[in-house]
Amino acid sequence: MYSTETIDVDRTDPAYRAWLNEAIRKVQADANRSADTHLLRFPLPEQWGIDLYLKDESTHITGSLKHRLARSLFLYGLCNGWIRPGKPVIEASSGSTAVSEAYFARLIGVPFVAVMPRTTSREKCRLIEFHGGQCHFVDDPRTMYAESAALAAATGGHAMDQFTYAERATDWRGNNNIAESIYQQLRLERYPEPTWIVATAGTGGTSATIGRYVRYCMYDTLVCVADPENSCFFDGWAYGDVDASSERGSRIEGIGRPRMEPSFVTGAIDRMMKVPDAASIASVRALEAAIGRKAGGSTGTGLWSALKIVAEMVAAGRTGSVVTILCDPGDRYLDTYYSDAWLAEQGLDIAPYATTLNRFLAEGVWR
Repeated sequence: MYSTETIDVDRTDPAYRAWLNEAIRKVQADANRSADTHLLRFPLPEQWGIDLYLKDESTHITGSLKHRLARSLFLYGLCNGWIRPGKPVIEASSGSTAVSEAYFARLIGVPFVAVMPRTTSREKCRLIEFHGGQCHFVDDPRTMYAESAALAAATGGHAMDQFTYAERATDWRGNNNIAESIYQQLRLERYPEPTWIVATAGTGGTSATIGRYVRYCMYDTLVCVADPENSCFFDGWAYGDVDASSERGSRIEGIGRPRMEPSFVTGAIDRMMKVPDAASIASVRALEAAIGRKAGGSTGTGLWSALKIVAEMVAAGRTGSVVTILCDPGDRYLDTYYSDAWLAEQGLDIAPYATTLNRFLAEGVWR
């Protein structure tokens, strides 16, 4: 895919090269200042012989898994000559990626515009603006791509297009990506090579990175992707349908897509699960009860699938470890996933799923 952006910068100009070098230095310096994120244990009965971990990406400075992606996308765009001084960076995003990209845009001194659904949580909008970005709303999430491209054309800016470039901007062979970090942190655990890693997919970049890294390092770990309602990824993967689509946008912010995205690499994963939205929300509430941490809905989608895999291992008498991801903090969703009034408005009944989780954790049987 070739960039169609106007060449409005003399690439040989020493002033431009000085700006580019300084921008790259600032982005890399941010990574150098950052500590790794924690690997938290979810309590399970000792007699099961299974360990469940959550890679807590909410502790990044911008509060989510997308901080890693945003850093990679900015470096990719800068090194490709697509991000230029004074020109805006524009991104189609349901929230967390935009928060992180707004941070990096301000870091290198370029404007940032997030094109996002009008239903995006107010807290995410506040964070984008806190980091110096602007929010540009659309009523139909399916129009975000075209609107981003139109804004880039009108302003001479760069449409970042995370849904195309996420899987290639990140160095999946290592270089402190999330997969390498997980394995390093598991080195001293009783099961250092996880049986399963469970991810969720918005762009598909994280699942592609993990799946590729596992195979590159010749591990036996299997990779599962959990998909929410109103997302086409499961159908596209299960039936090999590159044209799969969904007529509605996902209620679980940050994951699930209405079309098969270029960064969703189906061949890099081993299994998918379709997770009801009510199960995702029941899971984040169970997480808070278990470890005292609120998390976003996408964490619940992955946790439901991870616990279901744990149940399968218990039933089969297998031991080992399972890893999933705590994607972002729950304080961004107090008026949605943690609001009983919002659940009622959405027609979501989480009680049956909460019962399933409680019985499983108490009895070891998934009912």
